[in-house]
Amino acid sequence: MIPRRIGPSLALGLASAFLLGACGSSNGSATGNAAPAAPVTSATPVTSATPAASDPAAATTAAGAGDASGQPATTAAVLTRSAQGLGSIVTDDKGLTLYRYDKDQPNPSKWTCSGTCTKTWLPVIVPESVQASGVEKSLLGTVHRNGRTQLTLAGWPLYRYVGDTAAGQTNGQGKDQEWYAVTPSGQKSTATG
Repeated sequence: MIPRRIGPSLALGLASAFLLGACGSSNGSATGNAAPAAPVTSATPVTSATPAASDPAAATTAAGAGDASGQPATTAAVLTRSAQGLGSIVTDDKGLTLYRYDKDQPNPSKWTCSGTCTKTWLPVIVPESVQASGVEKSLLGTVHRNGRTQLTLAGWPLYRYVGDTAAGQTNGQGKDQEWYAVTPSGQKSTATG
């Protein structure tokens, strides 16, 4: 008799956990009314990258950097690299391209990508200190996002695209004519060839 009671109880418990998790997991969509982010009050402390940390070729996959479940991308460094047809762009410490969203705002910094949007475009979450190589330290900052700290460049919140699975890819470039690889000055990258 006991094994027959475990199945329904387990199913009920899992369903309850799923529903409770879903209640707090979304606060809108990319085009909905996202909660405004706090303005950047000061730049994130930045230190110079060491040569070993600035080698994006060492990373070949996005493992552990965020995924399609909406988990944020995390990084401890930003680097500049050349991308074919795009010129100089900014990547994370794994060599994965960082993007900006035209619907966000740089001054004051405000993110608008939320809910299902963040399953495709992973907010770049950073620790207290971020290393930089090829990016002006004074242009880096942060904006608060649901209890975490999202990296900004020239005020623009930064994201990773889930379609970029290897270092050097720029599959998110120009998506929906709103998402662009970010340049070291915080501008959106445009095709050069």
